[in-house]
Amino acid sequence: MTAKEILKELKALGSENTRKTLMRHGAQDPCFGVKVGDLQKIRKKIKVDHQLALDLYESGNYDAMYLAGLIADDEKMTKTDLRRWAKQAYGGSLPAYTVPWVATGSKHGQALALEWIEAKDPRIASIGWSTQSSLMSVKEDTELDLPSLKNLLKRVQREIHKSPNEVRETMNQFVIGLGCFVAPLSDIAMKAAEKIGEVTVDHGGTACKTPFAPDYIRKVEKMGRIGKKKKTAKC
Repeated sequence: MTAKEILKELKALGSENTRKTLMRHGAQDPCFGVKVGDLQKIRKKIKVDHQLALDLYESGNYDAMYLAGLIADDEKMTKTDLRRWAKQAYGGSLPAYTVPWVATGSKHGQALALEWIEAKDPRIASIGWSTQSSLMSVKEDTELDLPSLKNLLKRVQREIHKSPNEVRETMNQFVIGLGCFVAPLSDIAMKAAEKIGEVTVDHGGTACKTPFAPDYIRKVEKMGRIGKKKKTAKC
């Protein structure tokens, strides 16, 4: 299938109600308003098609860009590709999920996570924190740089409350991810979370809420799932 054919299919699947919901969460036009469930059905048909993913992302259509992340061959993504995708990920699920998921599956995820975290642009920095959280959720602890993660945790403690809105949100997710997915650092993540306390994030006109990290980590601990990794970042 070609990008043109996929865009035609996406347009037919779109709805105004879904489009309005996506727009409240940061999407921008062009956006057809396709439900994630419908995108997943297309993903199952296509499976993996790297060139199609690149073409769909370049279309600038929000639904197509999200789908691109689902069908991309992550291992074929170059640093140039990923940096371009990050730059173009203007809002909604694109910086929060699409780019971090694909970066995590690539050979460059860790290097780019640290590079993006240092960006002056809050949106790019938030992609960096999200990528780091995603990496922790799928990589075995032996594959992670635990001293580096400790230093990032200290940085979050120092900076989270004075950081830009989207960076506060992803820093909070990092603390939760560290506490839930990296067993050797779970205790220090919990202590840091308690010191940090409530994190205030403006979610705009949505019903989204900022999780209280200590409660979230305790809930996972009670379930006996501390250190339990995901099979894949994408969902």
